[in-house]
Amino acid sequence: MALSFDVDNATVPLSRGDLGSEVISRGQYGAIDGLPRILRVLDKQNVPASFFIPAVSAALNPEMIPSILSRKRHEIGVHGWIHEHLGALNDEAEEQRLLRASIDLLTKAIGRRPVGYRAPSWAMSRYTMKQVKEAGFLYDSSLMASDDAYEVTIDGRPSGVVELPIERILDDAPYFGAANGSLPSPELVDQIYRAEFDLAYQEGGLYVLTMHPHYTGHRSRAQWLDKLIAYMKSKPGVWFATHEQVAAYVKKAAE
Repeated sequence: MALSFDVDNATVPLSRGDLGSEVISRGQYGAIDGLPRILRVLDKQNVPASFFIPAVSAALNPEMIPSILSRKRHEIGVHGWIHEHLGALNDEAEEQRLLRASIDLLTKAIGRRPVGYRAPSWAMSRYTMKQVKEAGFLYDSSLMASDDAYEVTIDGRPSGVVELPIERILDDAPYFGAANGSLPSPELVDQIYRAEFDLAYQEGGLYVLTMHPHYTGHRSRAQWLDKLIAYMKSKPGVWFATHEQVAAYVKKAAE
């Protein structure tokens, strides 16, 4: 069970030059109330999570990373510079510059080099995976080719990069980000997430859930997350782990 949070905050509108008060303030909710509430839920349930943070999010709200790390069980990974769309950028040198700058900023903030990468919007360019490999990342979590972990290939050759796949079904953005966040209810989303979990549990497989503090960090949704985690914990043998721990496990098992 790999819980993950993309701490985008206001970087998506900022990356597009949209300075509208609604989109900026709604995004900033993730830093001000959303993330603290999420961390309280994780504290209550005593489970780890992985937080993928655009560098600009970390720079605008530098209090976030110390708060996450103070729990001593969570992981922080790279999620782009300003949630740029790499396919639209379509510039190998600029993409490389932004990746290096993102790694440098997070390394300084964390005190160690991050080992995990998640592409902004889960959208890679034709250059991205090669740069992820060359940067020495242990794993990526941006692709959707399987339910379970697999090794990424580049031009048909093994890359050594572990993929921890995501899926739109298991992402809060399609459910809570549409219709100005008014629909659907957390209970309907809970039905989907529990159904996916139940089958993953039966198969003994990997379950990666992606959330955003500015969506799931709202009161009713955080309450739903608390109940969902409690349900998952009620099943014997469920391992709650960071993405780094999962990737290290599967890589060692493959040796």
